[in-house]
Amino acid sequence: MRRNQYLCLTFIIIICLSSCAKSPLGRNQFKLYSSSQLAGMGEQAFAGMKAQQKVSSQPTSNQYVKCIANAITQHVPKSVFAGKWELVVFDSPQINAFALPGGKIGVYTGLIELAENQHQLAAVIGHEVGHVIAEHGNERMSSSALIGMGMEVTNQLLEANEIASSGMIMAGLGLGVQVGVQLPFGRTHESEADLIGLDLMAKAGFDPQQSINLWQNMAKASGGERQPELLSTHPLPATRIQNLANNMPKALNSYRSTKNKANCNI
Repeated sequence: MRRNQYLCLTFIIIICLSSCAKSPLGRNQFKLYSSSQLAGMGEQAFAGMKAQQKVSSQPTSNQYVKCIANAITQHVPKSVFAGKWELVVFDSPQINAFALPGGKIGVYTGLIELAENQHQLAAVIGHEVGHVIAEHGNERMSSSALIGMGMEVTNQLLEANEIASSGMIMAGLGLGVQVGVQLPFGRTHESEADLIGLDLMAKAGFDPQQSINLWQNMAKASGGERQPELLSTHPLPATRIQNLANNMPKALNSYRSTKNKANCNI
């Protein structure tokens, strides 16, 4: 039983520590890893992607995306990353982009083709950088570690008390964790990144209203093939658009007060 008691005590301590951090929007966060650890992971992952995926050598696209990314990252707090951000355009039809701790941004040519203008591409880059600012990667890895520990504690207690059908109970708990914790957690991160990205693009001089047009285009590109929001790590496009619309007045005020409007058009 000593092992079980130790695991339970560790589990409780970690939960108590989870309220020590706050997201940029004021939400309590649970983070186990340091910024330097995350930066190292981001650099390693980015190096691997550059080695495994085709990098675009098209100068016009590279300059276009770099212009947008530079405008966005100028408004990232130095406490998040104080160095020069590295941007790579990957030659792939994927409609995707990402940002990693350590100042790394990847954009796929498929997204460049989908985005109708600089403002829409800025909405995506701002969103991805928003994940880095809010340290969502740290939070996801930390929560996975916590969930794994919690499942181990529960399993140990079930076995110690010889509870019948413990395997079935653990399987049920796994599903419950996925639907009840991990999936909503993912949707929360996406919604936070949307709002952080909205603020970033407005400050950088990109029209925040185009973020709504972008997600409308994304919905069309998906062909309407989406899981119910309850079982999705991403909010439904309609939910995402409504959240952006609710926060648009503040973003528009920021955009209108920006003296240097972005000019990254090809």
